[in-house]
Amino acid sequence: MEELRERPGPPWRRWVERTGRGPAWRSALLVAVFAQIGAGWAAHAQSGRVPLDGFARLLLLLGPALLVVRHRYPVAVAYGVSIVTLVYVGAGYPYGPVFLSLALACFAAVVAGHRRAAWGAVGLLWAGHLLIGHWLYRWLPPAGDGPTPWAQELGITAWVLAVLAVAELVRVRREQWARERAGRAAAERRRVDEERLRIARELHDVLAHSISLINVQAGVGLALLDSDPEQARTALATIKAASKEALGEVRQVLDTLRSPGEAPRSPAPGLDRLPELVEQAAAAGLTVTVSAGGEAGSLAPGVDLAAFRILQEALTNVMRHSGSRTARIRLTWQPHALELRVDDDGPATGAASDGSGNGLVGMRERATALGGTVEAGPRPDGGFRVVARLPLRTDGFDGHDGFKETL
Repeated sequence: MEELRERPGPPWRRWVERTGRGPAWRSALLVAVFAQIGAGWAAHAQSGRVPLDGFARLLLLLGPALLVVRHRYPVAVAYGVSIVTLVYVGAGYPYGPVFLSLALACFAAVVAGHRRAAWGAVGLLWAGHLLIGHWLYRWLPPAGDGPTPWAQELGITAWVLAVLAVAELVRVRREQWARERAGRAAAERRRVDEERLRIARELHDVLAHSISLINVQAGVGLALLDSDPEQARTALATIKAASKEALGEVRQVLDTLRSPGEAPRSPAPGLDRLPELVEQAAAAGLTVTVSAGGEAGSLAPGVDLAAFRILQEALTNVMRHSGSRTARIRLTWQPHALELRVDDDGPATGAASDGSGNGLVGMRERATALGGTVEAGPRPDGGFRVVARLPLRTDGFDGHDGFKETL
């Protein structure tokens, strides 16, 4: 059976899906290198800030170092990087790439589902920066520094909000794509289960009918082998024909497994083979009468196959479980449905039949799959009755390879 294959998406989708799953140390190393180089450029451009020293270089390394474990501990890393960044700003060092570590830490926290932690880390930095820039600056380096311009505060706030917005977008898209993949996987599992059930029904119906017929004829042949060799020879010929037909139908079912998607080499059985089914039952000692009512119409291939298999299974059950040697088939053509009724006069042999056997379950599955119904059970006046009602036309079933999935 053909498997669903994930189509490669655009590069930006592949990047979004891989975010948070690759080695964290690579991006942390890139951030550390960029922070060290970029901070040097920022120091030249911001002459009024405290020059970079060993402590500043350590803080610029500490933030990226925490990023190495951001996928495992996203909450702790987000708050840790926020504190490191706040210490760097409070020490009066130049603004610049130091904020990149915080952006990446908050991004990882949001993507991992810890949105409150990301917002909390950002809020901590923002509140601390306001406190430093508008009150604590009097006692913190650099000496003679004034309050931070509000335009700079607004710029930092806008930059942080943009980072969080992108992180939220990535998180939402990843969750959406994960749901889509789960839906496709569930649909594929359903298709495989339905195909397996279809094949099981086909094999059950073919083998149960043929083996029951072979069993009856084998008993006849053994009983008449000495007293009536000609009749025994007839029984053996029936066994040969039944086994050949069963092998052909089993081979057709198995061919659909070996060559999925290809058209079957022989047509699926339908009601046109009902006379053949009656002859097979007669060879097993069961007299079957067929009657019809209403104006006969065309059937969808799947409905035609289901009707044949239901009648086949019903007659098989009569041969196996009923003491009656007669059965009656009634086909009633209605405007939008075909009703099939099979009656026998009993009595039941062996275990009592209540309509819950595996063959009857298969009948119901076939009918339900097409939008029809099957009712089976003992009749009030004795015997057993099977009534199936199938729609004349149906969509989504091709009669050979089961359901055409619309995924």
